[in-house]
Amino acid sequence: MTKRFPDNFLWGGATAANQCEGAFDVDGRGLSTVDVIPYGKDRMPVNRGQMIMLDCDDEHLYPAHTGIDMYHHYKEDIALFAEMGFKVYRFSIAWTRILPNGDDDTPNETGLAYYESLIDECLKYGIEPLVTICHFDTPISLIKKYGGWKNRQMIDAYMKYCTAIFNRYKGKVKYWITFNEINMLLHMPFMGAGLYFTEGENEEEIKYQAAHYELVASAKAVKLAHEIMPDCMVGCMLAAGQYYPWSCNPKDIYRAMETDRDNYHFIDAQVFGEYPLFALKRMERLNLNLDITAQDSIDMKSGCVDFISFSYYSSRCISDDPEVIEKHKRPGNAAILSLKNPHLASSEWGWQIDPLGLRITCNTLYDRYRKPLFIVENGIGAVDTVEEDGSIHDPYRVDYMREHVKVMADIINEDGLPLLGYTMWGPIDIVSASTGEMKKRYGFIYVDKDDSGKECSLKRSRKDSFYWYKKVIASNGTDLD
Repeated sequence: MTKRFPDNFLWGGATAANQCEGAFDVDGRGLSTVDVIPYGKDRMPVNRGQMIMLDCDDEHLYPAHTGIDMYHHYKEDIALFAEMGFKVYRFSIAWTRILPNGDDDTPNETGLAYYESLIDECLKYGIEPLVTICHFDTPISLIKKYGGWKNRQMIDAYMKYCTAIFNRYKGKVKYWITFNEINMLLHMPFMGAGLYFTEGENEEEIKYQAAHYELVASAKAVKLAHEIMPDCMVGCMLAAGQYYPWSCNPKDIYRAMETDRDNYHFIDAQVFGEYPLFALKRMERLNLNLDITAQDSIDMKSGCVDFISFSYYSSRCISDDPEVIEKHKRPGNAAILSLKNPHLASSEWGWQIDPLGLRITCNTLYDRYRKPLFIVENGIGAVDTVEEDGSIHDPYRVDYMREHVKVMADIINEDGLPLLGYTMWGPIDIVSASTGEMKKRYGFIYVDKDDSGKECSLKRSRKDSFYWYKKVIASNGTDLD
């Protein structure tokens, strides 16, 4: 029997403003975190808050400044998405296009009009906009003013921003996500929350305090969205991927459980409106002196999310044995510690390919939260070659996605889980968030740009996977050949 997807299943793709728009200083836009994160060896130290960079210099290349210039190409790109048959397009709004300083009293009309035009372009083709409010996007002005999300004042600034976009786009946008991969602030605190650290500071306390302020802001945004747009759905987002224990040693199993809890800390709070017991005990053991008020607890309870969205690229693996970790940890300067699972193949960047892990992750999340699920990032970064005739053959991408779509069919048909949709990352080649590279390509659409960003036409070209995904959507997931 053919495993079918629901008739209203939302097929599409996802991008982030800071990776695709470019035009970083155009039409009144203010400077944001990713604008000052350089390409090259200093990228990860800046991401981790270990190297302070709050302005641009002449010594580094900043890929976000140009992206793929989607700011000026969005109509062409959305037309290509429509040609594939997209039902939904997930994109983010750049906070500093709306409030250039992050907390301006008056929104930037040019920025508001730009995203309204983008949304209208989607709606013209029958594509549902799925808007990420904050996707690794802390205004630099607020970092200089408050130190980023370590300061409670950020909540009010975020609410100013939400108020502006909710009022402007009500009636046009049904699906919203408050923060992209909120748990990543523990691993890349500058990219995730505008945090950097100086000697003598308690880094764990700063990160958990920032997490608390983001969780309060998320809850207040959910409540406000429901007041302004009663029919909307607002979700949280997790950088997901189940941790497998390296062995059946109980210590490895416990370590895997504890590492998964780093992620559940956030989503538990956004779904249930309160911290889980393990999180309270963990913060107590770390002797963290956090600013958590009685009103915060009320706000968190009044703004629980409607769905769980998440990114899934691969599963992860962990051990309690430091020698095993040192011997088997994934190569490269990865944001999240994971061991190389000997049972899985890997991408060119060392990300392990585990379609069944998607099913395990979905079932774990649904067992825990009993909320609709939305896979809002999934894909494989690879080097693509343009042939002499202009064609781009990417069977490795089709193979990766085919196996994940098959698993989604099992999740829906065999497990019975409520899966709202699937927005693969990213349907058009964009700058990699982790490495800043262009050669690490995810898209169905090739963009003529290299890592240097110089002398490139930015021409868009369809890869073989473009036509494959078009067929998948047209058949509602039944034709995967």
